Amino acid sequence: MPVDLSGKRIIITGAATGIGRSTTVRVSASGAKVAAFDVNDADGAATISDVNESGGDARYWHVDVRDETAVAGAVAAAETWLGGVDVLIHIAGVLQGAALELDEFPEDIWDTVIDINLRGSFTICKYVTSVMKKQNKGVIILTASGAGVHGGSSSFAYGSSKGGVHGLSLVMESHLEKYNIRVNDVLPGAVRTPLKVTNVQDMHDAGGKQGDLEDKIDSLVSPDDVSKVYAFLASDEADMVKGSVRTR
Repeated sequence: MPVDLSGKRIIITGAATGIGRSTTVRVSASGAKVAAFDVNDADGAATISDVNESGGDARYWHVDVRDETAVAGAVAAAETWLGGVDVLIHIAGVLQGAALELDEFPEDIWDTVIDINLRGSFTICKYVTSVMKKQNKGVIILTASGAGVHGGSSSFAYGSSKGGVHGLSLVMESHLEKYNIRVNDVLPGAVRTPLKVTNVQDMHDAGGKQGDLEDKIDSLVSPDDVSKVYAFLASDEADMVKGSVRTR
């Protein structure tokens, strides 16, 4: 049964493709007004067009989560347009450096992944929290990864960054509870997103192309299915849920 998000004012990062797009479409269809952040302008525009043509209410901002000035400006603009911020769903991230050995891992890839995935999470939360504290309520949903929390990541940088996001969510949960801000992090499994498909292809090539590539891709979970978890966590029905939620 779909959740009711009528009247919810939501910011979604990484909204143009993959889990972010599916979540934007789903929460909009459930009644939310959505401010969509991404750097992929063409796909972002397509997502917003699909939402609004279906009767939703969404608007797009070009936001690089590494750019604090851009984040601050976009959050302020979104707050004004939305009339407040009830929920942040932070999905933006990158996966680079798959199958590289530790002693060969380039520092520039390490810096890029940590900057976007971990520092970007901190930055967007910093400015959205300021809005939610004024309201004395809110929900923040971060995106970690099972590979970052339980191990097994194909990339040292990705696994480390997502482990950091998980840690950030735990600290935020304890510090923001007094402001009636609920914090959760989602740990998606193997989801059929553009990032993951590229990762599967890279790992397939690095492993000597063992097994059928199409079968590996077909085994990935649909982003639409994972978006149901984000939509539920954004709803009032999830008020009793604390901490992490792990998906397939």
